[in-house]
Amino acid sequence: MLYRSLSSLSIILLLFGTLSAETRAADAYSVNDTEGKFADIVTPEGKVILRYMYERDTTDEATTFDTAKVYAHVMSDDGETTLTKGAGGKFPHHRGIFIGWNKLDQGGKKHDLWHVKNTEQKHRKFEEIEFAEKGARITSVIDWIGVDGKPVVVEQRTYKVTSHDGVHAMIDFSSTLRAVDGDIELNGDPEHAGIQFRPSQLVAENQSAAYTFHEEGTDPTKTLDLPWVAESFQIGNQWWTAQHMSHSSNPKGARWSAYRDYGRFGPFTVVKIADGDSVTFRYRFCITKGKNQDRTTLQATYDRYAN
Repeated sequence: MLYRSLSSLSIILLLFGTLSAETRAADAYSVNDTEGKFADIVTPEGKVILRYMYERDTTDEATTFDTAKVYAHVMSDDGETTLTKGAGGKFPHHRGIFIGWNKLDQGGKKHDLWHVKNTEQKHRKFEEIEFAEKGARITSVIDWIGVDGKPVVVEQRTYKVTSHDGVHAMIDFSSTLRAVDGDIELNGDPEHAGIQFRPSQLVAENQSAAYTFHEEGTDPTKTLDLPWVAESFQIGNQWWTAQHMSHSSNPKGARWSAYRDYGRFGPFTVVKIADGDSVTFRYRFCITKGKNQDRTTLQATYDRYAN
């Protein structure tokens, strides 16, 4: 079949390019949904490369917290092991590639969409799913529900994976946040807000995270709007590198957290959104095998994104 439908979902399926039925079956990416739990982007070789985690289970206090945040896992080359951290472990609210702010101000009312202890990010629906020979994309609508049990933000979030030579996973992340119940301010600090990457819990145990910046001597606590940061980390006997790249259209004034030995890193920006208006964040994550701390190579990867 040219298209693959996902059961019980209202989805618009598009193609990046024109594919024959034979090409689609043999050589294209696909998206498989385990309804109510997660959706997988699968490579042409049949291995899961990214897992979009959207389960919401309020059976008890533990499951309520463990499923209060929507995020994505990056999978290892076996298609089964996660390179990123899920629920539990050191700082259990840190999960995969995720977004949140611990100080969301709504007319003086405070909502913590980072620790999600009395708030939640709740997947509402899949807006669009696309797959083709060179990649796949999942776009969803997510309600950011505040302390009153009502949405304060409606998010449209996209995880897009594309194929590139020499790259394990190239992931484009975009998030459009719309204020739906009054003016809001997204605030906090670099340790508790922003668009973050958290590697496996194993990195917290071996404390292997090592960071590379676009310029030697960069202090992320002092320099704003870094174009990219790369982190190398070890899982078992294998080293990996995640390069976190910021799009030039992002809101300015971003401060980065990029120094923790357990590996959580990413930018944080203070943003005001008027009621009914929205703001969009765009980032790219390049995941490669090996301990890549060569600044010239990393800059070339960013230049291709920037151009």
